[in-house]
Amino acid sequence: MNKPQNIMKIAFLSEQLYLLALVGLFSLPSIPIAAQELPKQLHLQVTVNSDLDGAITPDTFLTLREAIELVNGTLSLNRLSAAEKAQVKSLNPNVPSRINFNLPPKQTTIRLNSILPPLVSPGVIVDGKTQPGYATKSGRLNRTFVKELPLPVIAITPAENVEIFRGLTVVADNITVRGISLYGFSAKFGATASTPPADIFIADWLTANETSHQQYLQPALPLAQNQPPQGVVIENNWLGNFPYRVDNSTKKVTVIGIVYDFPRSAFGVSVFNSVGTTIRNNLITNHDGSGIITGKQATNLRISGNVIERNGLAGMPDAIRMEGNIQNTEIISNLIEGNAGSAVFLFKPKGSLQIRNNDIKFNGERFNRAAIYLMGDNHQVTGNQIGNQNGAGVVVAAYPESKGNIIQANRFNALTGLSIDLVTQQNVSVQDYQQGDGVNPPRNSRNRRKETGNAAINAPQFLAREFYILNSKVNIDGVADPGSQIDIYLTDGNNQDYGDLKRSLATVTADAKGRFGVTLSNLKPGERISAIATHPQYGTSEPALNAVVRSLPTAKY
Repeated sequence: MNKPQNIMKIAFLSEQLYLLALVGLFSLPSIPIAAQELPKQLHLQVTVNSDLDGAITPDTFLTLREAIELVNGTLSLNRLSAAEKAQVKSLNPNVPSRINFNLPPKQTTIRLNSILPPLVSPGVIVDGKTQPGYATKSGRLNRTFVKELPLPVIAITPAENVEIFRGLTVVADNITVRGISLYGFSAKFGATASTPPADIFIADWLTANETSHQQYLQPALPLAQNQPPQGVVIENNWLGNFPYRVDNSTKKVTVIGIVYDFPRSAFGVSVFNSVGTTIRNNLITNHDGSGIITGKQATNLRISGNVIERNGLAGMPDAIRMEGNIQNTEIISNLIEGNAGSAVFLFKPKGSLQIRNNDIKFNGERFNRAAIYLMGDNHQVTGNQIGNQNGAGVVVAAYPESKGNIIQANRFNALTGLSIDLVTQQNVSVQDYQQGDGVNPPRNSRNRRKETGNAAINAPQFLAREFYILNSKVNIDGVADPGSQIDIYLTDGNNQDYGDLKRSLATVTADAKGRFGVTLSNLKPGERISAIATHPQYGTSEPALNAVVRSLPTAKY
């Protein structure tokens, strides 16, 4: 067996084991955890002033582990030294606790000896922006959206030769994590398959506790064990990479602090069970698996303004992997570039999402997959730039039945497949389902509605292969499913080809007999056009076969 086949088999097995782990976690029993004698929870501002980690000890410095235990209510102020107490301030009871940082220069990487306790205090803010020197120099620039991703100073990673599979674990409402670099959180293959790893893991208390390899202390505040946390915000972090400065004029890179052997994380953000999580303005890069992955529930999830690049290097290859209940998810204005598989890959989700105004390019670096792979109903993919993909642009799966998916106002270029590919159940190879199966014939039976993505809506058909310019105008006519909206696109390729849908030119509606027509004045001789049809019930079609624009031949006398 050759090397590429081996790699694909290993990756496929990795995905299946992870999915089996998720199924097992969905059915976890509600095991009550014994109550413990703990101090009353306080509203505190705690300043971490040491990069050390270890057992809770009254000494000169206050560590991140001690700060988390303090805001959780599992560590009493009486157990701190006078020097440590000086780093703690009481807040108004209406103000949530916060963890600030004031580490010495060149000692800003916190190397953990074991997994940290989960964040269980509602509203707590873990704020790396409070560290002196935060964003004093440029970090990464999101070139597409002209948005700077500020440079973190604080980094959190496992100590050398220590395996820790999670960085920060979030189990309570309205927690914010900002301005921090997390990297190196993973586990060996067997442990990874049974306990979801991530830089940041968001789930209910029961799931977090049952999959932690250890029993956490029960928080002082009563916490619904099966309740998904709401309103979590993950912003301005560098996930999967250590902090480094980039001079955008010279492109020179300066590393912050001392970095050893730079271990990779398994996943970036695992939204295993939550409602209303926001992931915005982060750099998410360099993970063995996906940069963002969902599990049991990720309803009202918003992913916006992130740079998600070079993920899926040795495992699940997709930049964003969506599973479980994803109702009302939005993926907006992200740069998703250079990932090993798809930019967004949906696997048997519940609910629908919107993918809008993203720049998606140079993905499929390790596996030939569609830039966006849809399963399920009523998803919307609009206003995206999708290019340089080793696969199709947007693929709609045939199984389970997927329909009503709207794919409009996108720009495609440099694809190795169709801009939009509706898979049919007649083609069942792994490649068909991941990359697309190519052009479908016109629908010729009612059964095709059930066995093809988007209910086998027909691609528009032009009434001619050539349209002529007359008085600087071109009249274009065709047929499509009655009542569908027809978007005419500028495309490329040969006449008898299906080129990339590069730019939308006009929109018309097919009449009750399926006829449509439009007059355009912005076309030049030699340009190619294509079209797609969108029906409110069935969704968007594959592209029409190209037609070419010609000038009328000059009369000879």
